[in-house]
Amino acid sequence: MADLEVEAVNFEPEDDDLMDEDNAADIDAAPMPRLKSAITGSNMRTKGRGFRTETDEERSMRMSGRFDSLDSEGGPGPERSIEGWIILVTGVHEEAQEDDLHNAFGGYGQIKNLHLNLDRRTGFVKGYALIEYETFEDAQKAIAEMDGGELLTQTIAVDWAFSKGPYKRRNARRRSPRGRRSRSPRRRF
Repeated sequence: MADLEVEAVNFEPEDDDLMDEDNAADIDAAPMPRLKSAITGSNMRTKGRGFRTETDEERSMRMSGRFDSLDSEGGPGPERSIEGWIILVTGVHEEAQEDDLHNAFGGYGQIKNLHLNLDRRTGFVKGYALIEYETFEDAQKAIAEMDGGELLTQTIAVDWAFSKGPYKRRNARRRSPRGRRSRSPRRRF
């Protein structure tokens, strides 16, 4: 075979090929600077609400400001939505359909919109419906006639979906602070 000249390759690293080991040690030893929190003024990590300490005086000053509210003229009563008068029908049978509600409430006026929400998991009606009428009189007639009425063998309650004033309870009976729970017998010593 032919004589080939083979050149030997030197694999030893030279000084300029390596990183300066002295400087590398300085980089690792330097701690990462922690950012100071703009809210608390410390290096403490905070999440969510309630991490600030606030005196009662500061809280009362903050809470004494004027807040926005809706003005209601003339006290409690129905409130018109953007497009019409909406009534809320509760106690709707779980197998009711839009046609059933159209048949029951269509006689009181033109129904502009009807929402019958379904439960995603079961596919049945959630138990309420929103019906929108064009005029106040139509909605008021539907409420007066159908409140306490029956739809598909189930008693329904009909009322305004939006009202200006505070919510009135149908049963004004005062409830005990314990609710409807039964009382436990007293301890015997």
